[in-house]
Amino acid sequence: MSTHDLDPADGARAYELDRAHVFHSWSVQSALKPLVIAGGKGSTVWDYDGNEYLDFSSQLVNVNIGHQHPKVVAAIQAQAELLATVAPAHANLARGEAAARILDRAGDEFSKVFFTNGGADANENAIRMARLVTGRDKVLSTYRSYHGNTGAAVVATGDWRRVPNEYARGHVHFFGPFAYRSEFWSDSPEQESERALRHLERVIQSEGASSIAALLLETIPGTAGVLMPPPGYLAGVRALADKYGIVLILDEVMAGFGRTGDWFAFQNAEVNPEGVVPDLITFAKGVNSGYVPAGGVIIPPWIAEAFDERVFPGGLTYSGHPLAMASIVGALDAMSEEGILENATAVGRDVIGPGLAALAERHEAIGEVRGVGVFWALDLVSDPRSREPLGAQELGKLKKGLLERGLLPFTADNRIHVVPPCVITRDEAEQGIAILDTVLGATL
Repeated sequence: MSTHDLDPADGARAYELDRAHVFHSWSVQSALKPLVIAGGKGSTVWDYDGNEYLDFSSQLVNVNIGHQHPKVVAAIQAQAELLATVAPAHANLARGEAAARILDRAGDEFSKVFFTNGGADANENAIRMARLVTGRDKVLSTYRSYHGNTGAAVVATGDWRRVPNEYARGHVHFFGPFAYRSEFWSDSPEQESERALRHLERVIQSEGASSIAALLLETIPGTAGVLMPPPGYLAGVRALADKYGIVLILDEVMAGFGRTGDWFAFQNAEVNPEGVVPDLITFAKGVNSGYVPAGGVIIPPWIAEAFDERVFPGGLTYSGHPLAMASIVGALDAMSEEGILENATAVGRDVIGPGLAALAERHEAIGEVRGVGVFWALDLVSDPRSREPLGAQELGKLKKGLLERGLLPFTADNRIHVVPPCVITRDEAEQGIAILDTVLGATL
């Protein structure tokens, strides 16, 4: 369907039905005025009135392969004609092919995949595995984090969404590194890393290392602001996990499958120069760009084999759903065949990174630019000297201005995240940055 085939009456009907019957996530319901999306292609979406938007959000930072990729759509259609659903207890070719492709990209250290319906239940089951193989209970995670909205995952989350949902047991939080807004009074990334690691070790010791099952970290905290780990931090966390017998879980739900220009963020030399490998990896989002809900846990032999002679007490009706598995196969094959990771690397290195740095030179409201690949954030401030975060009202004006000029942004707290699909072209990236430039200049 093109924008010429759209009926504005359908848009009005979609909005009417939504406001009458749909209960939205994380929202004050009466204040909502959702944008109605009719269709999309590549890095662009449009509404029923024919207005087009360059998608600099990838929706929820998940449409890595872009909208309506024909190979992914065809894979889903073919599987639907063959076998639309099957119980997880049965073997299925699409599921096996999806697992094999994921493991091929994760590395030789891993042997099995447990499939879930998304990232939250991936983290939920990774936590369960860590507790079962260690016989311990506590899970340590950072305050600046988001791990999902199921029982343990939302309590492992560090941001405000945890507080009204703290019903799960055994969760402890600590401060991760963030040199721009340091909790440790550091004056360099290296010192931030050193002090953050010392803080973490003291938390481990104070909580009792023998009670801690897992350290759960986003390789790059995404919703919290695309917080790039400083030098030595991931290696230091790995060393502490080894020292105290703790399972290291890296949450790659947002950062994985092309977002950094690599299959996983921990494989990116800029993010993880020491080549640290986690014990468990959780994934979702970019594995199939959300065309069908899917996620999972990537498991090494030593954890998988712990359940060879004992029951793993977890499962989901739709674990490894064939439509989702087919979409994974289609997406990963297309990403490999079409050089989509290489495109994300090149556009990030040559266009987005330099373009955002140039914006920061022109607009003092940009306190810091952070990112890699197609995973960036502008940390906006009301005062560049005190680094006081930009207020919600000002950010709302920026978002409105961007939409009016045809850019669909991802905003959080005081930040604009620049997270387009991995298939974005150089011209599209330049267009988006030019819109950001115009709106920042006109608004702040």
